[in-house]
Amino acid sequence: MTAYMNDLNSSFLRKLVTVSLAGYSHIEKKVGYNGMRHNTYGKPEYCEAKPQNVRIDRKRKLNGGGSFNDYTWERFRKDEKEDPNILTSGFVEGKLVFVYEFPFRCIKERLREQLRRRFPDGDIPGQYLRSASFTFKHYKDCPALRRVFVVPPYKLVEYRGYITRPLFDALLKWSKECEKV
Repeated sequence: MTAYMNDLNSSFLRKLVTVSLAGYSHIEKKVGYNGMRHNTYGKPEYCEAKPQNVRIDRKRKLNGGGSFNDYTWERFRKDEKEDPNILTSGFVEGKLVFVYEFPFRCIKERLREQLRRRFPDGDIPGQYLRSASFTFKHYKDCPALRRVFVVPPYKLVEYRGYITRPLFDALLKWSKECEKV
């Protein structure tokens, strides 16, 4: 299990854990949203999971972000219309540290800005924005931000060196709040 959670070439298990923990049913298609659930109005809610995994033998740190690969204006308009929930999660050596959930609208300006730079006049057939990325700083003030999961403070402190400072501070505060409940 650890080998698959830590797999550099596939995030399948990390996405499955993230989606399930947030209360969605996993969608097994390779392309499209990663999960769905029904809300009280009967309209399904979709989610896009963006798990990050850092390995202790590398210098990368969890930044609460994710990216959309091969992004286009067409895909942006679809996401803007459907406003799926984005699930960001962080793993250290395949071990889950946190899961956040927020609507697409909270990062849409960040993605629009990157698309404008790459395709100022609209999509070009056969060309893509290879990686439209965002980090915690792009959604940290989102009023609809939902905290799904965080490890206890004593465990979080063990991972301090693998998490950027702004994200670590927010997670530690949240973790301590959860501990009081």
